Amino acid sequence: MSPLESLILDAKQAILHEQHKRFQALQREGRWQEAMQQFHVTLTCASDLLNESLRVLERALDNYREQQRLSPPSPPSDQISP
Repeated sequence: MSPLESLILDAKQAILHEQHKRFQALQREGRWQEAMQQFHVTLTCASDLLNESLRVLERALDNYREQQRLSPPSPPSDQISP
């Protein structure tokens, strides 16, 4: 994972955390209409974070597969050298 990808994921996670805290505060205050609106925002942030995480994982997997395709096969470790 690149530093930029890590930074983006950290930022999205921080945003999600703040949105969740807002939802909980509204819920504790009994402001149910606003809490439900905030719940929608919180779920949207969670979805965004999960989708970004999936994109990062897919890119990492693609990079790994490409490296495996380009690297020569290594000899088996159980063979004895002459």
